[in-house]
Amino acid sequence: MFTLTRLLCCLLLLVSALLSGCVNHLSMKTVQRSSQYDAPFSFNGRVAIKRGLENSSAGLRWVHNPEEDEDEVLILESLGRTVARIHRDVQGATLEAQGRFYVSQDVESLTQQVLGWTLPISWMTHWVVGLPAKGTPAEIQRDAKKQVTLLRQAGWEVRYVRYAGLAADSLPARIVMKKDNFEITVLIDEWEKQQP
Repeated sequence: MFTLTRLLCCLLLLVSALLSGCVNHLSMKTVQRSSQYDAPFSFNGRVAIKRGLENSSAGLRWVHNPEEDEDEVLILESLGRTVARIHRDVQGATLEAQGRFYVSQDVESLTQQVLGWTLPISWMTHWVVGLPAKGTPAEIQRDAKKQVTLLRQAGWEVRYVRYAGLAADSLPARIVMKKDNFEITVLIDEWEKQQP
């Protein structure tokens, strides 16, 4: 079984770049959330994983296509080379990394099996656009601009640290998701698509 450090060790980016609060260059044409609940999206950004004393970070590209019930998540090294690919569709989930290929029924069980921790992708497809997943109770806090600042759902605490714009329906730019001793930080540098 791969450990988190082993899979992402060659992907380490400068942690200071993640934490410095540098201005993100977001695509200004798509900074607002679609009026459609589960709209297609794609973005480029960065991800940092913190699990106990382990810390890793990498580039991230995510394409979500609800019409085909499909997600593709690419984990990238600093020069943009893909070193891990997670693909999910109606057939199940696959993970390709370091010349190995893994298959499971869903991303959550696949990442638990291969990495030893769960990537909650079925929840994250909603959380990354600032919405709770339907069908499960959620606690939501908003600021004066009506933007979500905190979302609690399915045992996770999701904090929205920064948005791409000031409008209530602006897309998030920095999200921190925590559960127990596990934390995922997603920084979105560019929203490429959010269709109405």
